[in-house]
Amino acid sequence: MADRYTPREMLEKLVSFDTTCTRSNLALIDFVRDYLEGHGVACWVTPNAAGDKASLFANVGPMVEGGVVLSGHTDVVPVEGQDWTRDPWTLVEENGRLYGRGACDMKGFDALALAIVPEALEAGLKRPIQIALSYDEEDGMYGAPPMIERMQAELPMASAVIVGEPSRLAVVGAHKGILELIVRTKGFETHSSIRHKGVSAVHLAARFVTWLDDRQDENLGRPLPGAELFDPPCTSVHVGEFQGGEAHNITAGRAWFSVDVRACPPETSAEWLERIQAKAAELEAAAQKIRPEARVEVEVKADVPPCAPEKNGAAEALLRRLTGDNASNAVSYATEAGLFQRVGYSTAVCGPGDIAQAHQPDEYIEVEQLEKGEAFMKRLVAHLSA
Repeated sequence: MADRYTPREMLEKLVSFDTTCTRSNLALIDFVRDYLEGHGVACWVTPNAAGDKASLFANVGPMVEGGVVLSGHTDVVPVEGQDWTRDPWTLVEENGRLYGRGACDMKGFDALALAIVPEALEAGLKRPIQIALSYDEEDGMYGAPPMIERMQAELPMASAVIVGEPSRLAVVGAHKGILELIVRTKGFETHSSIRHKGVSAVHLAARFVTWLDDRQDENLGRPLPGAELFDPPCTSVHVGEFQGGEAHNITAGRAWFSVDVRACPPETSAEWLERIQAKAAELEAAAQKIRPEARVEVEVKADVPPCAPEKNGAAEALLRRLTGDNASNAVSYATEAGLFQRVGYSTAVCGPGDIAQAHQPDEYIEVEQLEKGEAFMKRLVAHLSA
């Protein structure tokens, strides 16, 4: 007999897999594949180039158009350096909360999508539920693009995609994009007493960081028209890491820093990349007047498009019918919604839990949110079975 799980039991199982984004997720994927195939559900597994991670998508019900994609990610952020008071990989219930890494972001939604499968099959779906589980969402979102490309080749086109990032089951029709960059500077080493004859990669990088910080200040003072739903209502520019130099008395030969740009519609990551590349060229040209060896290089680590508001979008209309939420909502975090939307899917975000819990020590999802999510899934099954 095929295994059946309640949403809580499924969440307990998923949390038990350490799928930190720096590690493999294959044990979880193998479990999900075996569970789904045990119910006769067709699955497709797409590994990464290294073979240590994989995405999975499945078609629950008839192979016809007009279904709904339930999209989630399997990876979680690291727990190292965080002050956990519980085992992150053991689901613990206390005071109406379920604690565990990923319980909120976003194995709670994954658990709901998987636990509803037996009931969906018994309901006699007229249109399918297509489950999509990706990897590396927390580190560049590398798993979703090849998964989506293969879904287009293997599955009938769905009418809507629901990305289950935590929104407290509010209907989110738009989110910002994310452009992740690594900027590397190369200087020319001299003794610090004659630093004017060299180029410090640290000083060069610091000028760049200061310029980026000035752009952030400008953005905060200039809210974008139509972006009132976002917090903040403008593009965010952030430097999260900075390293460089070898010794206190040597002009640094090399330095690097990371840049995180959260492009707010109507602005795009392409526009910001062009501005940043132009500044890199300007700083490099100035440094090369001192030493021609100087360099400023910009590497694109990830470029995830925003989810733009859809006029009369099918996904948002479906979610409003299922949740009763008629408010207009937008969020500043990024999801795979923009990737689905880019290739023609109507897409919106709606999932259980509070984004404020994402990435936190002692991460949790409220039991009430999981229960409301289960009721949401039952309504979705009824809708697709009508």
